[in-house]
Amino acid sequence: MKLQYWSACSALLFACVAHAQSSVTLFGIVDEGVVYVNNQRNAAPPSGGSSNWLVNSGNLSTSRWGLRGTEDLGGGLAATFWLESGFNASSGKLNNGGDLFGRQAWVGLSDRRYGALTLGRQYDFVVDYVAPLSAVGAGFGGNLASHPYDNDNLANDLRINNSVKFSSVAFDGVRFGALYGFSNDAGGFSNNRAYSLGASYAYGPLGVGAAFLQVDRATGASANAAGATSTADGDVLTTGGRQQIYGAGAKYLFGKSQVGAVWTHSSTNGVTGISQGGGIAALNGTRVRFDNLELNGRYFLTPALSLGASYTYTMGEFDGTAGKLKPHWNQAMAQADYQISTRTDLYLEGVYQHVSGGGGNAVFNAGVFNLTPASGNQQVVVAAGMRHRF
Repeated sequence: MKLQYWSACSALLFACVAHAQSSVTLFGIVDEGVVYVNNQRNAAPPSGGSSNWLVNSGNLSTSRWGLRGTEDLGGGLAATFWLESGFNASSGKLNNGGDLFGRQAWVGLSDRRYGALTLGRQYDFVVDYVAPLSAVGAGFGGNLASHPYDNDNLANDLRINNSVKFSSVAFDGVRFGALYGFSNDAGGFSNNRAYSLGASYAYGPLGVGAAFLQVDRATGASANAAGATSTADGDVLTTGGRQQIYGAGAKYLFGKSQVGAVWTHSSTNGVTGISQGGGIAALNGTRVRFDNLELNGRYFLTPALSLGASYTYTMGEFDGTAGKLKPHWNQAMAQADYQISTRTDLYLEGVYQHVSGGGGNAVFNAGVFNLTPASGNQQVVVAAGMRHRF
């Protein structure tokens, strides 16, 4: 009996030690709100548009849940993993084409002296280093503040499959990283591969960042849907040939306020489609490109109540079979957010978008986030909702 007693105590002690050296955390966000949209396309153009009221998930932050964990391996080294699933809180359905962990799924090693090396489905460094300086995505304005078509991926709609990624720790405020996404295609090493580089610097109230992403793709019958970017999960921003995204930004905090500025550029050669209204709209041409300039600011009236705004000017250029179009977008966003607790907030956000120079092409009609686009060149969206983090 004594031997059994001490064996049980030893097993319990070992379990406690193992628990102390590792952890698994359940986390997530649920974001749901009532949305008003004017001039929403009600049928294939040119059938016109109508105002609409709807309940919509993920107006600021995409609803999600996930598991993340670490195991202490000693000497400052740890094993780490991240599994994250996106879902629609209005319907309960999975996002990302129904993939269970369609937002992120990776495993790796982390060293507190140098950084982390991870493998799996991950975000590029435009998301990591530029988006937090914007009002979009990781910024306070969230998804509704996305630049047209999320063409620069600041709202992190694009993920990189089959990727190996290194992200450094901060060295005197400087972080840097590199990512490579394999095509996994025998005989087609460069067919749907991706690579990304980025760096950021933080000093007191100042933060700056810059990053680059390129996706190399073949078109037509040679397309590789199982490569670094996948059309099957609905997360691609464009379809066609080579895609490039790069940009830089800065943010400054002073007192109760913050201001930021971001510039991004994106282009796709041999374009065949572009993300619009939650799907891929046909857009056939030799190239489409965008330059986005965003100014943003936020002010805290109280520790719980903040007001924010952003303005984005987007210049586009499309080389199509019928000639060249140069559409440009003016988009303004305003927001009020009230933090009920550390994990729950209420928000009211409005977005106005106006497009010129679209040449009557319905793809260049106004469109905010993944909502059904307008039947014309302008659209207003107002959302009132609640967001809870756990």
